[in-house]
Amino acid sequence: MKLNKKDILKALESITVPGEGQNMIESGAVTNVITFGDEVIVDITIKNPSLQAKKRTEVDILKTIHEQIYEKAKITVNVKVDAPATPKANVIKGNPIPGIQNIVAVASGKGGVGKSTVTANLAVTLAKMGFKVGVLDADIYGPSIPIMFDVEAEKPLAVNIDGKSKMKPIENYNVKVLSIGFFTQPNQAVVWRGPMAAKALNQMIFDAHWGEIDFLLLDLPPGTGDIHLSIMQSLPITGAVVVSTPQNVALADAKKGVAMFQQESINVPVLGIVENMSYFTPEELPDNKYYIFGKEGAKNLAEDLEVPFLGGLPLVQSIREAGDVGRPAALQTGTQLEQAFEKLTQNVVEEVVRRNDDLPPTEAIKITTMAGCSAVKK
Repeated sequence: MKLNKKDILKALESITVPGEGQNMIESGAVTNVITFGDEVIVDITIKNPSLQAKKRTEVDILKTIHEQIYEKAKITVNVKVDAPATPKANVIKGNPIPGIQNIVAVASGKGGVGKSTVTANLAVTLAKMGFKVGVLDADIYGPSIPIMFDVEAEKPLAVNIDGKSKMKPIENYNVKVLSIGFFTQPNQAVVWRGPMAAKALNQMIFDAHWGEIDFLLLDLPPGTGDIHLSIMQSLPITGAVVVSTPQNVALADAKKGVAMFQQESINVPVLGIVENMSYFTPEELPDNKYYIFGKEGAKNLAEDLEVPFLGGLPLVQSIREAGDVGRPAALQTGTQLEQAFEKLTQNVVEEVVRRNDDLPPTEAIKITTMAGCSAVKK
């Protein structure tokens, strides 16, 4: 079927630009439409800089042309963001840390969904891909990263950097790690009010010598509280990854976690949602899947919230065992778990690249190496 440019323009009049009251043609957002037989290219410029607005624009155009014009049309949508050069006055901005390229917050609305496990395995997979990686355990009241990296007995040393004393992060599996767990006894509870916890966190952030880092992963505490705000006021977060299980109770809190990052005063891009414990696979029946906590709940939530779905991870006994003995499961070779974590990590890297390309950076942040990530073409 040969597509007609006038028909395309007429169909686009039924779509409203995200965040604006006018349709795509009336507002002048559509800058060009080119047709070649059954192929069509639509160039559009929007003012909303969020990843969600860009994705919604693309999806709306594809859906409208397929439904109103031709269901087999081959459509290319080029979305350009024309955002204001200066950020809004109420946007929380942080101070950059020299040498750190990207800061990714890993969060969850509810505890016990495997957020620290996902963080640890993301970190070691990024390191296997050739990136320089650091992990800051920001879960002040329940630090578990030292156990997962088998460094719970270690103590950071002081190093002299340009005449200043700095903490040297503990390193294992080519990942640099800092945690409040290094400064407390195993049986000692951290009973601090918010300001005290925030002060300790700032010391681990700015009084540490991280060196050159491509990705600094922040293992945030569950919920949406004081620590989260302190982090986002202190650091220019590149983006956030939200972890949830498929069950409704966890999804309700994950939705709040996404909403926190999307608040106008915070405005941290949500890179996507990870579904942990998606299904159970017994070791003796590796091809069987049992959906103990529900099926594709986090995936459906991602679609409803119009944020990327980064992938699902199985509920496998060896993941728990690996975390308990301090050797993350992603370090395994030639296993389905290794492949699952590699796919998840590649998706996270892709979203970081897309975020840095599509959105105006809060502080000029760019990835300088794509080593090991064949899914990303730069």
